[in-house]
Amino acid sequence: MQTSSDRHEYPAHWEADVVLRDGGTARVRPITVDDAERLVSFYEQVSDESKYYRFFAPYPRLSAKDVHRFTHHDFVDRVGLAATVGGEFIATVRYDRIGADGTPASAPADEAEVAFLVQDAHQGRGVASALLEHIGAVARERGIRRFAAEVLPANTKMIKVFTDAGYTQKRSFEDGVVRLEFDLEPTDRSMAVQRAREQRAEARSVQRLLAPGAVAVIGTGRTPGGVGRSILDNIRDAGFTGRLYAVNKALPEGTEELDGVPAFRSVGDIDGPVDLAVVAVPSAHVPEVVAECGAHGVQGLLVVSAGYAESGPEGRELQRALVRQARTYGMRIIGPNAFGVINTAPDVRLNASLAPEPPRPGRIGLFAQSGAIGVALLSRLHRRGGGVTGVTGVSTFVSSGNRADVSGNDLLQYWYEDPDTDVVLMYLESIGNPRKFTRLARRTAAAKPLVVVQGARHGAGPRGHAVRATRLPHATVSALLRQAGVIHVDTITELVDAGLLLARQPLPGGPRVAILGNSESLGLLTYDACLAEGLRPQPPRDLTTAASAADFHDALAGALADDTCDAVVVTAIPAVGEGSVGDAALADALRSAAAAAPAKPVLVVHVELGGLAEALSAAASTAPQPTAGPPPVTRTAQQSPASSDGPRPAPPEGAHLIPAYPAAERAVRALAHSVEYAQWRRDAADPGKVPEYDDIDEKAAAALVDRQLTSGQGLTLGQDETCDLLGTYGIHVHRALPAPSPDAAAGAARSLGYPVALKATAPHLRHRADLGGVRLDLADEEQLRRAYTELTELFGTPEELRPVVQRMAPRGVDTIVRAVIDPAAGAALSFGIAGPPSQLLGDMAHRLIPVTDREAGSLVRAIRTAPLLFGWRGSAPVDTPALEELLLRVSRLVDDHPEVVAVTLEPVVVAPQGLSVLSASVRLAPPPARDDLGPRTLPAY
Repeated sequence: MQTSSDRHEYPAHWEADVVLRDGGTARVRPITVDDAERLVSFYEQVSDESKYYRFFAPYPRLSAKDVHRFTHHDFVDRVGLAATVGGEFIATVRYDRIGADGTPASAPADEAEVAFLVQDAHQGRGVASALLEHIGAVARERGIRRFAAEVLPANTKMIKVFTDAGYTQKRSFEDGVVRLEFDLEPTDRSMAVQRAREQRAEARSVQRLLAPGAVAVIGTGRTPGGVGRSILDNIRDAGFTGRLYAVNKALPEGTEELDGVPAFRSVGDIDGPVDLAVVAVPSAHVPEVVAECGAHGVQGLLVVSAGYAESGPEGRELQRALVRQARTYGMRIIGPNAFGVINTAPDVRLNASLAPEPPRPGRIGLFAQSGAIGVALLSRLHRRGGGVTGVTGVSTFVSSGNRADVSGNDLLQYWYEDPDTDVVLMYLESIGNPRKFTRLARRTAAAKPLVVVQGARHGAGPRGHAVRATRLPHATVSALLRQAGVIHVDTITELVDAGLLLARQPLPGGPRVAILGNSESLGLLTYDACLAEGLRPQPPRDLTTAASAADFHDALAGALADDTCDAVVVTAIPAVGEGSVGDAALADALRSAAAAAPAKPVLVVHVELGGLAEALSAAASTAPQPTAGPPPVTRTAQQSPASSDGPRPAPPEGAHLIPAYPAAERAVRALAHSVEYAQWRRDAADPGKVPEYDDIDEKAAAALVDRQLTSGQGLTLGQDETCDLLGTYGIHVHRALPAPSPDAAAGAARSLGYPVALKATAPHLRHRADLGGVRLDLADEEQLRRAYTELTELFGTPEELRPVVQRMAPRGVDTIVRAVIDPAAGAALSFGIAGPPSQLLGDMAHRLIPVTDREAGSLVRAIRTAPLLFGWRGSAPVDTPALEELLLRVSRLVDDHPEVVAVTLEPVVVAPQGLSVLSASVRLAPPPARDDLGPRTLPAY
């Protein structure tokens, strides 16, 4: 359909799918000469008032000259974009480059007039705001820095589009027209506005899928069994509050119901709207179904059909075609190859999944890319006894299958403001947009806990997922996620363990843990587990096996009242004898004591006390407990019944739900995750700042980078260029002078000044002082020449060794600083101790760039070998403030100049006073695309 322009080829990269304010989608693309009929049809559907606002006069129809002008663009000075649904225009925007006198112009003129027209039926959906983002990005790409728009004062909607965009603006009024001028350079406010709109739109698009008013299951068999019929039965049996329809084109004529559900041969035969269509037909028939759904106005699809990207290259093409087709109609897709969705809200009660039993209602949001893992998670959260026990509820559940469209990022947008979800648990096998995931995770984690376990950590992700390759090891990705506030765990068991604690108990105020119980051995195991997890346990308190419910109550109340305690772990084993405490009595005693101190978390480690676990969590909600004050306690432990026989009523509203664990290690690990997350929340409240340094010369650095990248190819800078670039950011490297001969070495030493070091820089000897390729503290020429002879006799000719001479630096701790821009994860700053700690043990810490002053301080202290910097075993502490400043300067360099794709400083010798960078390398490359800074788009397919 599209053709080349008269000056530039058709810019296909401007095409994009966007989510609108109401959750629907639209396609944004350049307008071409082939769009004449679409433009005329679109214009005919615009009201006279909207036409008047666009042209400032009655303008009932477009002339042939108008149509030619609005469809012929050079894609440089004149550009038009259209938003389309179902292939038809719903809105247009165009710009025309103008000069200082307001007449048409070409580059280097950097201003353009912009104008919009939105079909009345689609006004209020945020179409104009989305188009403004995209036409602004196009204009910046073409060298335009400023837009001007003339608007009638009565056109308040369009004025609001401009004024709400967040750009720097000037506003004037003359000749009855409002003239707006605004710079197109993104500002903090414009990015905040854009991301707020993105959040609302994507959250709304998920809400339409999870809370539909009407659901049609397409592909329901005429007899019980099969995927479609199973999902239909599950929706009906869960008590779905909306309208439910069964659809199967093979139904006999005249069939009106399937097991009491209205039945139809086509979605088009349904009299009324359908919000969600569950597609359970063979993949070969899915395109026909999608077309029917699109024609009927269905809002979203849940595609459980298999045979797509998970089956190979042909299936991947089918999957791409499916996404493109659905987006043509403004529909979003969960799947294909999806397991289903669940919403337990009482006003929805949707179980459109293959789960054998629906979860209990609760406040945990659950996302799983794998159907099998989703079933396992639902089962673990559902059952009592064995593993983590108790009634644990789910607010919403999504298993996305191949996640061709709706992904974990979309669910984070939804759960962020969902009042029914307090904790988010995610099983991810791939992250399609890591930069966006990290941004959304940081925002979500500031409001509610986010626990993530990753599958396929050490190999390729599932074949059904389109993901970007990352060069970062899993440990680095994990560290970056933790920096964003994600509670990153290793197993499904840990995911559930942490989720239970976070859903039921308040966050701890610190790492101090009290341990009490009726088993000395179990208490000691818990104590050891706390030490292993970096917590600060108090000596366990043994209540002995004769402890009564009252004893447990008093001990727990005392521990919670202790200001030196932040959390309590209660250990319990079965007791025998007439005076042994019953499960129900013990549960009531613990809940009663915990309710009196609701600001501190309580966990129970139980051994063969299934009844206790059930009694502790005998409630139908996982809502986090209030921290303001406990409800009135109407029953003491001494008044509790002595046994757990018979059914138990649920605790009163607001009562503490205490999670129970079958092993001390699991309880303590969950507590450690909670402690770390609570500390992150406190730190996030004051994240620090990115400091300014007066000696940084950004312009000089940019000029140097531009000169080096004139070829357009990536390159590693030479030593002089590296030193010059780092110097513009106040990072000074000790220069190393080549020494191809003993005489050259002596001359270099004289120019640098003694004492000096002689180093072999051949790849097999570089940074390997243990191999003997370095001679230090050479005080004079005689020692230098002797060392030169020794090196050449041991390792070969100077041509093989590549020796250099460098002035000695003050003694200290050798460290390594790295920064890298990863195509998937973004820019990351890494730090570690040089040599075996980093090379052999992988003891490196990582932070996302840009790094704040607080983050730089935590980065230095995050490695396991950090004590070496702070006076370990009587050594002198080194200058960590100077080290933190170096980290901040490297972060600024990479953040300010995305062409700097890799920096390595090794070694950086940190002395008691100051530091010395002895070797550095910098790699430049054309900057990678930053899709997190551009206009809102859905992932391309």
